Amino acid sequence: MSTDPLPAPVAARLRRPTWRDPRLVVGVVIVAASVALGSWAVSSAGRTVPVYVADGTLTPGEAVDASRLRTVDVRIDAGTELYLRADQDLPAELVALRVVDDGELVARSALGDGADVDVRSVSVPVDQAMSARVTAGSVVDLWSAPEAPAGADAPAAEPSPLVEGVVVEQVDEAGSGLVVADGATLHVLVPADDLPAVLSALADPGAVTVVPRAGAGA
Repeated sequence: MSTDPLPAPVAARLRRPTWRDPRLVVGVVIVAASVALGSWAVSSAGRTVPVYVADGTLTPGEAVDASRLRTVDVRIDAGTELYLRADQDLPAELVALRVVDDGELVARSALGDGADVDVRSVSVPVDQAMSARVTAGSVVDLWSAPEAPAGADAPAAEPSPLVEGVVVEQVDEAGSGLVVADGATLHVLVPADDLPAVLSALADPGAVTVVPRAGAGA
């Protein structure tokens, strides 16, 4: 049996990676993709769009121009076309089609042509004090309370609803404080179909009462 010593193991030599090494290429691609994704996330987070918000409550039929709007910069990921952009020309002869609260982003669907608004402004005297929360944009009901007929034995007339869910366009206050005082006038937007009944009730000796709707303020 041979007793010659075994040859010493040869140490493996590391080779310098080259551009042809697929592992190096994959690593470079991953790093580049991570940097690009991070840059996109940072730039997207800081990107804002100028849009219009209502500068005061807008009510149906009210003309809307730059004096009734103000500009804010907001971050909107999608759907910017749904809102009125402040970096685009403002269309002429716009009116509000619904109530837009003060500071609310103005949706394009909330504005339109005056011919699309089928309401008329009617002045209603306030014969009793009511909460000062009744402001432009509030929703109220109108009730008719006919004058009691002459004679002590005559039954009192029952109040009846004239129109429900009308929007307050404007409040002309006779006083100030926590209530709208007796003697103030509300301008309410009455649908054209209900206009005859409301005008007739206002012309009668009886009273037209404004009844605020709970939870339906501006």
